[in-house]
Amino acid sequence: MSDVTTRALRLLALLQSRAVWTGPELAAEMSVTTRTVRRDVDRLRELGYPVLTSAGHGGGYQLGAGQALPPLLLSSNEAVAVAVGLRLAASSGVDGLDEEALRALAALDRILPAPVRAEVGAITEAMGVIARPAVGVRSEVLMTLATAVRDGVRVRVDYQRADGERAERRLEPHRVLSVEGRWYLFAWDLGREDWRTFRLDRMHTVHASTFTIAERPTPDIEAAVRESITVGGYPQSATVRILAPFEEVAPTVPARAATVTDDGPDACILRAGTGEMHWIAMHLAWIGAPIEVIDPPELLDVIEQLGTWAGRVRRAADSDHRSDGSGGGLRRPAG
Repeated sequence: MSDVTTRALRLLALLQSRAVWTGPELAAEMSVTTRTVRRDVDRLRELGYPVLTSAGHGGGYQLGAGQALPPLLLSSNEAVAVAVGLRLAASSGVDGLDEEALRALAALDRILPAPVRAEVGAITEAMGVIARPAVGVRSEVLMTLATAVRDGVRVRVDYQRADGERAERRLEPHRVLSVEGRWYLFAWDLGREDWRTFRLDRMHTVHASTFTIAERPTPDIEAAVRESITVGGYPQSATVRILAPFEEVAPTVPARAATVTDDGPDACILRAGTGEMHWIAMHLAWIGAPIEVIDPPELLDVIEQLGTWAGRVRRAADSDHRSDGSGGGLRRPAG
């Protein structure tokens, strides 16, 4: 294979890997001059690949949608089959598959010819996955955000908060995550100058820009999102030490219910938000391990009340077990 052909294939792969490249960036990646880049771009155009050029801030070279799907070279029917399969995989709830499928779909969707993209949309509208669906999330919102994360560009989001207030948010998106069937965006909020977690089903519209996101220290994204959705959005929160190994407790706690962190070989820390403390007390009772309440102290009173109620139920059940059917107590249904 000649050097010219090798460079052309390398250039084609780079153009597909992100939305826009400047001439100097491509030259640096390929270890050539910008003049050589311009000649190689012309060769790709002669071969039928739609390499577009835009001027000004945020401009450069980008691969447009054409009649072929470089470098996959799929037929229209094959492209529809691949895209539909990826969309179903992205919403299937299979661990580890949804995000990989979403990234692959974002790469494919950007270069689909318009008729093929329309056919994919029509087919996927008629299909669905029952297990762990993406609740209320429109595909265009999901795709725009996934592509913006991949390309590292800012977005404008028409977002509605839980209290119903609706406003435009300017964000630097870093990750799109699916947590037990609900999609979230982890992003730097330019207006509030802080990291925030957003629900995709509360987004009305999303517009991607060509402005690249700034480099800044990024926290543990999965931990930050889980903390936000389990504690941040609630009026009350509780912290409890569970006297059982993390490996035993963590599988029993849903990802959207609480965070669980290791606290030595025989204990772990559970943090959860709630509107009513008795829900946390009931979940702790269901876990069934000894606990130490760290905060708030009133959770102890709720747990004691729950214990008193459980004792009454147990005594009523014992009375029913001894009853000949003529007395009180809990009655088992007939039949």
